[in-house]
Amino acid sequence: MNLSDKAKNIKVIVLDVDGVLTDGRFGYDSTDNEIKFYHSRDGHGIKLAIRAGIKVGILSGRESAANRKRAAELGLSFCKEKCFNKAEGFVSLIQELGVSADECLYIGDDVIDALPMSMAGIAVVVNDGEDILDKVADFRTQTKGGHGAVREVINWLLKEQGVFQQIVMEKYFPQNN
Repeated sequence: MNLSDKAKNIKVIVLDVDGVLTDGRFGYDSTDNEIKFYHSRDGHGIKLAIRAGIKVGILSGRESAANRKRAAELGLSFCKEKCFNKAEGFVSLIQELGVSADECLYIGDDVIDALPMSMAGIAVVVNDGEDILDKVADFRTQTKGGHGAVREVINWLLKEQGVFQQIVMEKYFPQNN
């Protein structure tokens, strides 16, 4: 099955956080609260995917109040944290959602993502992700993690599924339809 055919089967987008939704950096304020920065276009892309009926969520090795807050803001379908074995977390997730691995698109950036990427129907590595992930990725984004890479993938997916025009153009560019 080619990549375009695989894209038509995707029902779930699984996202790593640090290095995918963020640029991989985090810090702490003066009261030890974690600080992360998320790209607004990634957030809007996630909303577009949800509007298209795709479940989107986080599978992270770390636990973070910032992740949970962002997940709640975006209305994500799931937010699984402390997944030190991401392959086990991925299998558990697809069982909970009642989907097959082939119906999932996984976006990662580091070696901890390699096994679930190899299981997913479509695996994507962000532009600045570890080179070794090219062994399991279907493609590498042009955009770096935390700088709109998730949006790039979602735009591609919605176009492949034939819903980009409906989801984006009709709502935001009605005069062009």
